[in-house]
Amino acid sequence: MKKLQDILYKVAITQVFGPTNILVNELVFDSRNVVENDVFIAQKGVNVDGHLYVDKAIALGAKVVVCEKFSFDKKEGVTYVRVEDANGALAIMAANFYENPSTKFPVVGVTGTNGKTTIASLLYQLFTKAGYNVGLLSTVKILIGTKEYKATHTTPDSISINRYLDMMLEDGVEYCFMEVSSHGIHQKRTEGLSFAGGIFTNLSHDHLDYHKDFATYRDVKKNFFDFLPTSAFALTNIDDKNGNYMLQNTKAKKYTYALKTVADFKAKILEKQLSGTLISVDNTEVWTKLIGVFNIYNLIAIIATAELLGLEKLEILTIVSQLESVNGRFQYIKSDDGITAIVDYAHTPDALQNVLETINNIRTNNEKLITVVGCGGDRDKAKRPKMAHITALLSNQTIFTSDNPRTEDPQHILKEMEAGVSPEHYHKTLSILDRRQAIKTACKLAVTGDIILIAGKGHESYQDVNGVKSNFNDLEEITNCFNQLKKN
Repeated sequence: MKKLQDILYKVAITQVFGPTNILVNELVFDSRNVVENDVFIAQKGVNVDGHLYVDKAIALGAKVVVCEKFSFDKKEGVTYVRVEDANGALAIMAANFYENPSTKFPVVGVTGTNGKTTIASLLYQLFTKAGYNVGLLSTVKILIGTKEYKATHTTPDSISINRYLDMMLEDGVEYCFMEVSSHGIHQKRTEGLSFAGGIFTNLSHDHLDYHKDFATYRDVKKNFFDFLPTSAFALTNIDDKNGNYMLQNTKAKKYTYALKTVADFKAKILEKQLSGTLISVDNTEVWTKLIGVFNIYNLIAIIATAELLGLEKLEILTIVSQLESVNGRFQYIKSDDGITAIVDYAHTPDALQNVLETINNIRTNNEKLITVVGCGGDRDKAKRPKMAHITALLSNQTIFTSDNPRTEDPQHILKEMEAGVSPEHYHKTLSILDRRQAIKTACKLAVTGDIILIAGKGHESYQDVNGVKSNFNDLEEITNCFNQLKKN
């Protein structure tokens, strides 16, 4: 039990009805989960307004209601707290409830369109190999030391973030690395947290179904850096045209990384192979298992962050050569007869182009590149024709298929993708709605030496059709295809 007045510390309150010197149980924003003596926070969500469920929450035992408007009859024995912004209030209350765990060990946030998962996950790997107890909050999974928890969002809700950080503190975690999404920033999920550092990766077309235009999307990302404290570092990819913009108003110490531009942290690519990349960092050659220019940017950010957090350069570079690629990020397997399959999460035009260009830079002209790709439903529609155009342009053969159609008609999504293909590339494209069948077809079309790219879902272990998530994993599907080829 916690004192309400302590939980409300630093919350922007406009009105209070009832006592605040009372003990309360938990913070809850879903009325279905309320029990006796809980605090119910009524948020205005994208699809649901929590103010409609205040009476239900009280009936289930809520002792306190935090809301933005009083559009209901007040009941005896309940404390009502009116706030300017319920999302921000929840974030600050959650931090207070768990006694601000983010102030007690370094938490580093990673934001940008692409690379968030790779950077956060590889930092977890690096610091773990360096002997530290490390936490990770990522799209793929949540890790507290070696204990794993299922991730449901890129950036969890405010209560979950602080609960996980509190668990990390109890477990003796010394560093935490977390992905910070534009949705998470906009919905104030990270407000109330104290970051030791922030990393900006890059910015390209994504989430415009939510943010409506690119400038808004960009400014939401920038907002994360605007509120970093003076004690933190702000590390930005200066080769990205938005890199400097992210740092304009930050109070944090500014650092840059790059491959092309003069920067505080810089690397040079010496050699590219499908098995890895040879790079030079401060005149020291390092072999990494990571592949692609986009991944070398991720690697520079990792090296820079480790150095800014106090690790020795030689130790960092030694561990970098041991780092394994992240699940579903340029993850590849080979069949017995020499066909290579690559599974990658690329689900934006920019990420897809990066992966395709990486493969084309490594392969010879004799090998075909066959790409299987789809686009998610109920998400940014503008990127569908762009992704199709890029794929058809940079592949020898393209198979458009279903991704996670969610509540949309998957056939309609395919039509919107097909509209982006230039006439001279029509002959290189097929549309196969069933993703499993599309992967099987790619296997049948491939011969020794060919490369199959399966893009869009990466680490995901399901396919979402009309709200029903069925088991589906791209890596498992292509492995099954290769095993079938072996039998034949």
